[in-house]
Amino acid sequence: MILHVDMDAFYASIEERDDPSLVGHPVIVGGVPDQRGVVAAANYEARRYGVHSAMASATAYRLCPHAIVLPPRLDYYAEVSCRIRAIFERFTPLVEPLSLDEAFLDVSGSIQLFGTPETIGKRIKEEIRDELRLVASVGIAPNKFLAKIASDLQKPDGFVVVAPDAVQSFLDPLPVGRLWGVGRATNASLQRLGIETIGQLRALSSSILEQISGQLGMRFWQLAHGVDNRKVVPDREAKTISHETTFASDISDVNALRVWLWELTEQVARRLRRHELKGRTVHLKIRSHEFRTLTRARTLARPTDVTQEVWQAVAELLDELRASERFPVRLLGVGVSNLQKDAKAQLGLFDSEEHLKQRQLDKVADSIRDRYGANSIKRGTRLRRDGTPDHTKQPANPGFPQDPDSARHFFPSGRRP
Repeated sequence: MILHVDMDAFYASIEERDDPSLVGHPVIVGGVPDQRGVVAAANYEARRYGVHSAMASATAYRLCPHAIVLPPRLDYYAEVSCRIRAIFERFTPLVEPLSLDEAFLDVSGSIQLFGTPETIGKRIKEEIRDELRLVASVGIAPNKFLAKIASDLQKPDGFVVVAPDAVQSFLDPLPVGRLWGVGRATNASLQRLGIETIGQLRALSSSILEQISGQLGMRFWQLAHGVDNRKVVPDREAKTISHETTFASDISDVNALRVWLWELTEQVARRLRRHELKGRTVHLKIRSHEFRTLTRARTLARPTDVTQEVWQAVAELLDELRASERFPVRLLGVGVSNLQKDAKAQLGLFDSEEHLKQRQLDKVADSIRDRYGANSIKRGTRLRRDGTPDHTKQPANPGFPQDPDSARHFFPSGRRP
């Protein structure tokens, strides 16, 4: 049995936990209302006004002008994520993180120690709530696809179990859009044929689905029958270390894409260093609004775990892809493959000064965060005029307006950091 654990409104929930005066008010994390930017997260009060992650900040502020807008504290959220993962690993070593706020767990081998999957899922929710004062939704099912759907059905604070003998009764009533790969265009095509639920799609043969959806047709048929043979792969066994994020609303602004890619790059590089791994091939994954997936890869001259070197490859891959392909983006992913243990990667005799500087910067930053907490040191991620991240030295609390008047605008309630 597989668990999918998904933290509810993760960034915003952390901010509410740390400042209880925010509870009950719409909270938006990320983006200054009168500047270009995107929403990183929104709590459920803000979502009632139509605000969601990846939305342009200006649009979010128009929808909910009285929202409290906070700058993201990504390093701090990553530290909380590590504590959540430590809770997972009390119950199973088979943990596959998808992002800072969600992961798959294979608990098949843990039942004799901890009880049924339902018992394990409830204990994980309780320990996250008791130790971190945060809320998680849990889906439990025979495979990853079903567990992922289950965790999303009763948010927030959801807990849904799909028994092996109840897969079809669980899937059949759901809208066909719940299937991976069914985007707006495919959904519209299916609806024209009178197919609105997974059960209706399941009644079609795989050959008919292939005529409708091409190569994805067979995949749709398998998912509609609850078939997903993917295993939970922990970092130590992974052939690729990767992170990806799916947006609630498609993004076309390349500057916004760069901001999200920088965050994903930092997460991947941190995981490489944490597991003493280096990788030589950098991957970029983009999925269009029509669920067309494009991937690009670049093999470096040597393996690396240096954030800046991974980012340089990611940024170049994005420029190459957007030069020939321009479409609204639904999903972004960054990965590093061709992994090897750090001890096997020899330092070159002619390492550039910049390489050594960046490597030492990562090492020192990781050490300081491990000892004093994730918020003890920050690397700025402002955008230059050309849209590329500017990693020059930032003032304290980067992202907060320095002018008092603009600070009042940034925090409509008058709340100051």
